[in-house]
Amino acid sequence: MDLSVKMGPLNFSNPIIAASGTFGYGLEFVPFVDLDRLGGFCTKGLSLKPKVGNPVPRMIETPAGMLNAIGLENIGLENFLKEKLPLLENYRTRLIVNFFGDTISEYAEMASALSDVERIDALEMNISCPNVAEGGIQFSSDPTTLGRVVDAVRRATDKFLIVKLSPNVTDITELARSAEVAGADALSLINTQVGMTIDTNSGKPWLANVTGGLSGPAIRPIALALVYKTVRAVKIPVIGIGGISSTGDALEFLMAGARAVQIGTANFVDPAVTMKVLDGLGEYCERNGLKTLADLPLAE
Repeated sequence: MDLSVKMGPLNFSNPIIAASGTFGYGLEFVPFVDLDRLGGFCTKGLSLKPKVGNPVPRMIETPAGMLNAIGLENIGLENFLKEKLPLLENYRTRLIVNFFGDTISEYAEMASALSDVERIDALEMNISCPNVAEGGIQFSSDPTTLGRVVDAVRRATDKFLIVKLSPNVTDITELARSAEVAGADALSLINTQVGMTIDTNSGKPWLANVTGGLSGPAIRPIALALVYKTVRAVKIPVIGIGGISSTGDALEFLMAGARAVQIGTANFVDPAVTMKVLDGLGEYCERNGLKTLADLPLAE
């Protein structure tokens, strides 16, 4: 059974990728999954300097997912390169480093530094961050601002470049086309939806940050619709994200036109979920006489 997928110059052994922020730096999941069976995984988002994130409480379960306001806590670029990367050298799975910055120049600096590392297969830009140099407007919310930061990163790196889009915009296809024109090799979507929940005993928000990012099955139909629209708006590959926790979920995104899928929140429920979805995908193809994923029917 050939489950491989191709995105630009990169071949992935299969379309199952673990999503950033839910899979640590990959090493944390070694007791539960065979990393080399994954198509790839995205690291926790990295910044130039270590970041402590938001105060607690910063995560709470919701009826069909979870809210988080972690605040992009991470060990920073230098510590990642010194402490984590050497331990990943012997794995064959595609390594995708998720990164972010507070300014366009920081994004470019991160991309340039990561470009020098041969083991890194691709970069994923988290653009759901405020541009502190320009009044705090999020890079993800304005096509012009997005185009500028993607263009700066494109000039700084020759790595395969994935831009991760936010759903918290008026028209995601405008942002998708802007990223494509500016030099993105692929798009991943969606990032989390903004949400909140209140403790009715105290009358205060559960999260210290008040609002957080909603993820999990609750957002899957929204994510699927936005992936479907985006696939038809751009020519570059689209990676689907949002509430995927079963083989059926993954198949929906692939049938919507996604080239691959990322599994996120479900990793907290079942650390081996990526392996189960992968196994199920192979079984589905065999059961239906499909030799490759290109034989899957597409929703029209």
